[in-house]
Amino acid sequence: MTDYGLMTLSTHEADLFEGARGRLQAIAYRLLGSAGDAEDAVQETFLRWHAADREQIETPEAWLTKVLTNLCLNQLTSARARRETYVGQWLPEPVLAGDPMLGPAETAEQRESVSLAMLTVMERLTPNERAVYVLREAFGYSHREIAEILELTESNCQQIYRRAAQHLGGRSRIEVDAAAARRIAEEFIAAALSGETDPLVRLLTGDVVSVADGGGVVRARRTPVVGAGAVARYLRNLFRPTAAKRAFVGADLTFYAAVLNGDPAVVIEAGGRVHGVLVLELSPAGIAALHVQVAPDKLARLTREWAAEGPHRPLDAQW
Repeated sequence: MTDYGLMTLSTHEADLFEGARGRLQAIAYRLLGSAGDAEDAVQETFLRWHAADREQIETPEAWLTKVLTNLCLNQLTSARARRETYVGQWLPEPVLAGDPMLGPAETAEQRESVSLAMLTVMERLTPNERAVYVLREAFGYSHREIAEILELTESNCQQIYRRAAQHLGGRSRIEVDAAAARRIAEEFIAAALSGETDPLVRLLTGDVVSVADGGGVVRARRTPVVGAGAVARYLRNLFRPTAAKRAFVGADLTFYAAVLNGDPAVVIEAGGRVHGVLVLELSPAGIAALHVQVAPDKLARLTREWAAEGPHRPLDAQW
């Protein structure tokens, strides 16, 4: 982290930043797809705010947003190079319902912009396309304001936004509350632990896709699994208990239902730690995608938040 010669913040200036922290976190999370990286970007923004000649800053909110966005743009550029050597599939870091990282959720567009499916597909955008889309779609910034933040022309921002929207396309997504998420998780985990593929196939769409992220640390499937039959067999084998799996986790697994990034999910816990999550992306025809996150660094925040929210009621499922 950069070492600045820090100037003393007044109470008003400190409060001003703290008042903006939640919005800055939410912007950074949508831009980076990582809560940990978002926290780092916000902290770096704070250090720059601390070191700045704040008397010369006319609009603090705009200044902070510009600094944060450009930090994220720089990180996105370097992340592209890192992803080329990433072991297996890269997935965003999931966060629990109610986490400040999720930011505004008043509109369907705002909620969609933080779904794991959208965060994943936004990886296809250029850094500028992603920034323009996030600031416009999720936070309601005008093209004039975005142009000032990114130091582009207003017409260029409009063109970039249209291009990003075309790349992302329309998406059909079913939103759930905690009660619905539990029913879905119960049905899913019962099918996964049945030892049979037919109960799983009935829950999945024909073209379902399962993607797993182990971060090169935990063993995970390195390529997507496509199709109901193939995904059902993959899940049957994944949830089949073996001596090696029990030895690896060191304890019996307990399954819980949760809502992560607006989607129903199964949280897998053992020994007081979250070992993995399966986020279920729903469509009118069934489960259209599974996002399997087992990379330890992408579960650290969720483990802390999960423990803080506890105790939780486990699903009636034995592994």
